Amino acid sequence: MIRIGIVDDHAIVRLGLREFFHEQEDLQVVGEAADGREAIELVRRTKVDVLMMDLNMPGQSGVDALIRIRAAAPEVAILVFTAYPQEQYAAILFQLGAGGFLCKECNPVEIVRAIRELGLGRRHVTPALASLLANRLEGRGEAPHNRLSEREFQVFLKLASGMRPSAIAPDLSLSAKTVSSYRGRVMAKLHLSSTSDLTYYALKHQLLS
Repeated sequence: MIRIGIVDDHAIVRLGLREFFHEQEDLQVVGEAADGREAIELVRRTKVDVLMMDLNMPGQSGVDALIRIRAAAPEVAILVFTAYPQEQYAAILFQLGAGGFLCKECNPVEIVRAIRELGLGRRHVTPALASLLANRLEGRGEAPHNRLSEREFQVFLKLASGMRPSAIAPDLSLSAKTVSSYRGRVMAKLHLSSTSDLTYYALKHQLLS
């Protein structure tokens, strides 16, 4: 039996997934969460094999939650299930520790396949995503943000969403000076010169909801 946790801020989505998984003899939903903080608490208090998680949630972002869950419960496989485009997010999410990435428009059969593969300790990569990742390894069509480190990507998203370094620092348990240092690295890697440029870049690449 594969124990599943569902993380999505829409109750109707959680309900639909729970009823869908109930029809599968080898899958069991053991908990739900509506945001990133609840997701972290879920994996801390409940034995979860696969966490199926959206990225666009209120409060703590799915990216932040993914990083913290990987640190708190590295044995939990994370399946990102989101409306965000895989072309922009999948590569860096695999880098951050995701075990699979599915768009919400996917066939339900693909969801079950992904859950079972992650439950066996494997990664789930669709043919389309495999092609994208192969192109990235070969340096073809790689978006600049995919070259950011874990922390740089976190800081980048927060800056692009309008947060000031002084607010980002306590949120990521960093000093304001360190956040400013990360900001400088992000600017250099993305070849940008201002926070408004960061926001424009994020919107252009569909990295903000």
